[in-house]
Parts: sequence; C-alpha cells; structure tokens
Amino acid sequence: MKILLTYISGEPDRSDPYINLLPSGLCYLHAVLREAGHDSLLANFSGWSPQAIRKQLASFKPDIIGISQWTHNRHASLETARLARRSNPASIIIMGGGHATFRYHEMLADGSPVDIVVLGEGEETLRELTDRLAQGVSWRDVAGIAFRDSGRVVVTEQRVARSALDTLPFPARYLEHSVGVDGELQPEFVLTARGCPSACSFCSSPGFWGRRVRFRSPEDIVAEILYIRDRFGLIYFSLRDDTFTADRARAIEFCRLMIAHRVSVLWNCQSRVTALDEEVLTWMKRAGCECVQLGVESGSPRILAQLDKSIHPWQVEQTAALVRKVGINLSVYLISDVPGEDEDDIRMTIELVRRIKPDDGYVSPLAYYPGTRLFDQAVADGLVRPGIFEEASDAALYAVGSSGRTSHRILRALAAGTAKGAEQRFRHQKALLGYCATTNILAGEWYRQQGDTDMAEREFREITEQEPYHPWGWLLLGELHAERGEEQRAGECYRRVLALVPNHKAARAALETKKTGP
Repeated sequence: MKILLTYISGEPDRSDPYINLLPSGLCYLHAVLREAGHDSLLANFSGWSPQAIRKQLASFKPDIIGISQWTHNRHASLETARLARRSNPASIIIMGGGHATFRYHEMLADGSPVDIVVLGEGEETLRELTDRLAQGVSWRDVAGIAFRDSGRVVVTEQRVARSALDTLPFPARYLEHSVGVDGELQPEFVLTARGCPSACSFCSSPGFWGRRVRFRSPEDIVAEILYIRDRFGLIYFSLRDDTFTADRARAIEFCRLMIAHRVSVLWNCQSRVTALDEEVLTWMKRAGCECVQLGVESGSPRILAQLDKSIHPWQVEQTAALVRKVGINLSVYLISDVPGEDEDDIRMTIELVRRIKPDDGYVSPLAYYPGTRLFDQAVADGLVRPGIFEEASDAALYAVGSSGRTSHRILRALAAGTAKGAEQRFRHQKALLGYCATTNILAGEWYRQQGDTDMAEREFREITEQEPYHPWGWLLLGELHAERGEEQRAGECYRRVLALVPNHKAARAALETKKTGP
C-alpha cells in the first residue's frame, strides 16, 4: 500500500528550525513500514502552502495518510487532515502522536476527517493496521487504536509495548524516501530509550511511554551513529531521551564503545540531576559529550514539590558543580509562571541560576498538556475547561493564562553567563582528565571567540597530533586557517576531514568555494 506519513508545525513555530523538524517517532514508523514492504513516503509539510500540499497528495495518491499530532500543532494537523479528506476522499486518515493519544475522543468527534487514532507507541500497531488494510481483511480488532463505529468511539485493547528496541530499524536508512525533510539536521537526533522513571506533574511522557524505561543496547546506538556519520556526514548528535543516564552501566558502556570504535563525534544529551556522578560524566566527556541538559525547573523547594520533581536545589548545585568540574557545558531547563509562585520563589530560582552558572538555558512558562496530572487536576478543580485544547487557538495553553511575568527575569539571570576564569577551568580539566579531545575543542573555541587564534590553533593542532582520525580537530583547524586567509593550509585540513568523513558537507562546501572563489 501507499502510505504518506506527515507532520506540519503550527503557524507560530514555522521559523523555528527544531520545531519544524519531524518528530523522531514518525521517522521510526516510516522505517518500520518500509521494511515491511510498504510504499511509505515521509513528508514534512511545515511551511508548505495548502496548494503545495494538495499537489503532493494528488501526485502520490496515498491509500493511507498518517499525521503526527502534538499539542503545539493540534490545529494545523487537524486542518491538514481536512485538506487530505477533500483532496483524497478514499484515503484512510490516521492520527497519532502525544496529543492525539490523549485526545482521541475529540479527534474522532462527529464531522472529524480522522478515521483512526493510533494510541501511544505506534510501530507495531501501524504495521499491523496497514497489513490488514492491504489484505482487505478486518482491522477493527487491531490492538492500540480508537475509531468511530455507528456514531460511537471504539477503543481496542491496549497494545503491549515493544520490549526489544534493538529490533527497530534505523530511521536514517529510509530518509531518502521523503519530501520536505532536512537531510542535514533531521538525522542528528537519536533516541536510545523509551519511557521515563520520573513522574513530573507537567509531563505526559510517562503516560505515553510508561514509567518503565526500555533501553536500546550500547552496541545498537553506536552502530546507528556510525551509520549516520558515514551516510550523511554528520559529526554532531543529540541524544533525546528523557534521561539518557537512567541506566548508569549502559551509559558507561556506550561511552566505552564510542571510544573503542573511534567514532570521534560530539554529542549532547538530557539527564536528571540525580542520575549523574563524576565517573559517568568523565566517561561522557571522553566519548565526546560537550553539553548536558538538566531539568532544573525551579530553585524553590515549594515549587519543585508542587511540580512533583522529586529533586532539591542542593542536588542541582551538587550535580552542576560536577558537570563544570569535568568540563561539560551545562544547559538547564526552567519553568516560570507557576500558579501560586511568589516573589520568594522567583528570587530562589534566580539565585540558584547565579550559583550554578549554566552556559545556557531555556525558560518555559508552565503550560497544560493532555495526559498530565497537572491538566487533569486543573479540570477537576474547575480552573480550565475540559475542551480547552479544541476551543483555544493558542499553540501553548499557559497555566497562568498569559506568559512572561517571570520568564524574562529568569532569562536575564541566564544571560549573565558563566563566571570569569575560563582558562583556569580548562587547566583544571586537563589536570583531571589528561588529554581529552572534547576539552581541546571547547578550549580552542573559547580562545577563538576571544580572538586568541594562536592558542586556539595550539588546542586544535593537539587533537590532530593525538588523534589524527578525529575529524573535529582537522575541521576546526581548517576553519581557523580560513579565517586567517591561509587558504592552502585550510584546504589541506578540509581534505583530511573528507578522508575521514567523505560526506561531510561543510568541508566539501569549503573546498568547492575555494575552487570557484576569486
């Protein structure tokens, strides 16, 4: 069968390159269907006009149209479903994703263009559903779906979650069967686990994936990163698990394999302040981790308890100190505009930010999402209407009704940046770890930003001497030579990058510019 799997970002987010990316789950669905022999096409319609979407639908003529729906794009995805229904009346329209899973009843209301909602994890469900439709046999007992039948919504039995994640195909193997997909940025994002051990009241992840975390093996993750590096030329990755280090032994083994296989890339990950220690961080740094993102949310114990974070500010400080000691960039997620938040709560958050000195961070006003205890409790307390997601046009539905009361104050504290003394910190890191390419990269980039190109060159050149197989050393050295006008030396470095990573686009583009330039 011909299946079109698509995503479209909400109108306010179409200038954000990350929100415009396909959800990783949609890429997994596409890979599973391709491996099952179905003619699946992956389409990112973000930024496309209705006319362009209609033209694509008319050209491909899909039998099934699967649409990924999240809260921020709930209206855009539903409008895409309506457009698809008008353009392809005979197609089966399926909705899936976090928002659709928790609002399936609303997605299947009278007059909706949606035929079926896939609930939760969708690979096995969609494959079985597609197989049944292709065979022309009944699909109404497929586990893990909701659909309309004679004016009522039917929900089938819950599907048992896949336990062996290593059996999933790599999404990057099938990105060529796509339209509108960013081939350079999309493969950067890798998922290595499903589920979250935490139970934060504002997050729907446990409800979608479950609180039991299922892990991919370190060997499988490294194999995927190597495939993407060699196929797409990427040397930077983002591991997007809720808590990458939830299994400490697995995290260390992953790092050990990255080093043993000389993967030689940089990466970042998300973790929890209670799931990191100095040994794990040291392994991560040696394996190329340049940034770890922590869900801090607030510096107020009262607000943390209200959000069910199960952490304390002293733990944040302790972990942040370890991250800085080892020399990994620290990024933090913070939540502002929490109902009941007072001046003392705000002050404690700002003071915590100043003490831990993150390198960057994100501040988001507290928002309601379906499938969260926060939203369910707000409905029970009469604070919000049960149908607010369908009634309101805003991409985000903030708990205080409007955003920004405290977020700007916290952002200013983040913008103050880290303390002075970077050179001394780099010296301490080198004394602690010895030679480490990630330290050299971060130090060299800092010197480069300060205008000290001699020190930057020293840092980058040491990488090429210690690890001549590491593309980052040659790439950064090449960029430095190019900035100095040393074109021949820059070209030599870029050619070394391409000898290691033949599909590295930036190095190839730099050489092409040199050939065609003045």
